[in-house]
Amino acid sequence: MSSSRSECCWIAALALCCSVATAAEIHSSVRADARANGSVDAIIVFADQSRPPLPLAAAENYHERRRALVDALRSRAERAQRDVRAWLDAHGIAHRDFWIANLVQARIPAALLDELGARGDIVRIDPNPLIALHLPSAPAAPTLTASIAWGVTKIEAPQVWAAGFTGQGVVIGGEDTGYQWNHPALKTHYRGWNGTSADHNYNWHDAIHDATGNPCNNDAPAPCDDNGHGTHTAGTFAGDDGGSNQIGVAPGARWIGCRNMDQGAGTPARYIECMQWLLAPTDLAGNNANPDLAPDVISNSWSCPAAEGCTLGGELEAAVDNLVAADIFYVAAAQNYGTQGCATIFDPPAIYDASFVVGATDSSDALANFSSLGPVSGSALIRPDLVAPGEAIYSSVPSNAYGTKSGTSMATPHVAGAAALLMSAFPALKGKPREVGQILRANAVSGVSDSVVQSCGGTPITTWPNYLAGYGRLDVWNAYRDIIFIDGLDN
Repeated sequence: MSSSRSECCWIAALALCCSVATAAEIHSSVRADARANGSVDAIIVFADQSRPPLPLAAAENYHERRRALVDALRSRAERAQRDVRAWLDAHGIAHRDFWIANLVQARIPAALLDELGARGDIVRIDPNPLIALHLPSAPAAPTLTASIAWGVTKIEAPQVWAAGFTGQGVVIGGEDTGYQWNHPALKTHYRGWNGTSADHNYNWHDAIHDATGNPCNNDAPAPCDDNGHGTHTAGTFAGDDGGSNQIGVAPGARWIGCRNMDQGAGTPARYIECMQWLLAPTDLAGNNANPDLAPDVISNSWSCPAAEGCTLGGELEAAVDNLVAADIFYVAAAQNYGTQGCATIFDPPAIYDASFVVGATDSSDALANFSSLGPVSGSALIRPDLVAPGEAIYSSVPSNAYGTKSGTSMATPHVAGAAALLMSAFPALKGKPREVGQILRANAVSGVSDSVVQSCGGTPITTWPNYLAGYGRLDVWNAYRDIIFIDGLDN
């Protein structure tokens, strides 16, 4: 009997003695955009999106685990992407290569789209559309002078400060519309400021490379905010002007940032680029990545609609999963679709199990009408995890001013700041995102009300936890006092 390759294939698909490469799936919107415009901004997705196995035991130092994970992800991407990168280079196509999720971004000429899709080493070509930031309709209030912002007081952060912990020794990372780093409430808390001069290497990255008419331009060499949203969120997690504007939950923490939106419009690739940079910050040239300089907490006040590309194949989820696998506490806004009713947490990253998801309340502990509600389709988890102040939140805005904004965007940095306070008081919690989440949920305050929706997912708002307010409203002082009684966590 002949042992030719054709006979081997005929006999045994069963024994897998041969394999046949299949063409990549090309998303319909990619084809449509390519036909209409002559080229298309696309994401080239490789088959292996799983997290590489690591040789390190769970007891190893989290910095060592993080380094090993980054090395493994980079090695996987180098192997998987090598030939496609060479093909792109040979055709003169510029590209951005990612390792936190195994993919490449490039603008593909329409004439070459099918040739690329016919390759056997990729599985999909997905769109990379612009996605506008969705905020509730709430005009900013006039600039006022405040003392401690009401949300900071509501979650009892000042009591933790009085115990001696303001976030010192903890780094919070933000990815947003950018930041006015030298705002009076932010400058002294920015990791790139040493008291006399600024060094933005490893402390700032701009993922906006091809915008037109942006006030910050492209590839900004210093933190810049083209919208005001990012500066506001940073003020809530770490802002304090040293005077009458005590707006931040963890004013002793240091912060770093990445711009992932062009005046409020992001793309999947921009979001992933910022996540990759936060896992292993680089210098301003994008070189010399150093995972030891990653933040302990990441605050995410943005969402990426599924209809525009962010759940296709889970490449964004892979990036979030790898950040949390690298022992970073990843906080995400629940989104602002609550007026549509239950099951309105439907955009990444809040739909991912690895995220810690935050809804919004007002000063009376009533659920904000815009705050998105659970359950999350396909997830067995209670979402949101909890709620935090998000209605009429007073914080920093460009230029050197203060104002109020509303949204789950404003609730999220309260939780990021609270996590920083706990890590500051109990350093053993750094590198333990699961434990931090458990503690915050266990010590949330019940009693949040909603005058419109009384039940979601079959659970009424009077039963805790529930799909409207999760485990309750954030209270960091409760969490601090509870940790004191947990063995093995020394301050």
